[in-house]
Amino acid sequence: MTPTAWISLTTDYGLSDGFVAACHGVIARIAPAARVIDITHLVPPGDVRRGAAVLAQTVPHLPSGVHIGVVDPGVGTARRGVALVTPGGLLVGPDNGLLLPAATALGGVSSAVELTDPGWLAPRVSRTFHGRDVFAPVAARLAGGAPPADAGPPVDPGTLVRLPPPVLRRVAGGFTAEVLTVDHFGNVQLAAEPGLLDEVGDRPLVADQPAVRGRTFGDAPAGALVLFADSADLVAVAVHGGRAADLLGLAPGDLVTVRASG
Repeated sequence: MTPTAWISLTTDYGLSDGFVAACHGVIARIAPAARVIDITHLVPPGDVRRGAAVLAQTVPHLPSGVHIGVVDPGVGTARRGVALVTPGGLLVGPDNGLLLPAATALGGVSSAVELTDPGWLAPRVSRTFHGRDVFAPVAARLAGGAPPADAGPPVDPGTLVRLPPPVLRRVAGGFTAEVLTVDHFGNVQLAAEPGLLDEVGDRPLVADQPAVRGRTFGDAPAGALVLFADSADLVAVAVHGGRAADLLGLAPGDLVTVRASG
């Protein structure tokens, strides 16, 4: 493979420990010319669905490269470590559903391997820190141009773990959708395509609260709810000058109904 200059990192490691630095250090030892983009290390601990959403919504905007995802509550168990090849780049991480939405965003899985070759891993692999001892060294070698097929045996893409699809169902006058993410600003992203907004009119109800359909936050009066298509082209709810998640009492995984007010 052609060497790549880019590796990205998405984890739930937080910023108060040395976990992220250790991964950076392993990459720097093996692939010192590679540049690392930190997508986030503040995925809620063990929240695979949140990590998958962040990764999938971010990687299409990054340079083609190797993308490491580590939100891995099953670390050290029988779950597989995998590398996925897509038309838009490589993905490395646990086979727990974290990587597949990003793989889809990059054009779909062309091939996959299980990460078992000891020559690709740390000399001693901790049972609880595969980010440092498995995924970082594999990603660094891939960034250096090593072929993925050398990292371990092939995996049938059809056997890769998939997350359950988020809830989205039609109701009278609108739809009920699962909350996919709540961002730093308290904006609530729903598992709904923007075309559904045409069914709820310009003055919809969100969880029975009045809202304005708009294109941006300022299209609603200060303190009011606004329903719009966000930067990931999904339906989102915000408060002009506030936090929709707090106002509506919503968290990822909750269901919210949006319907026409008439």
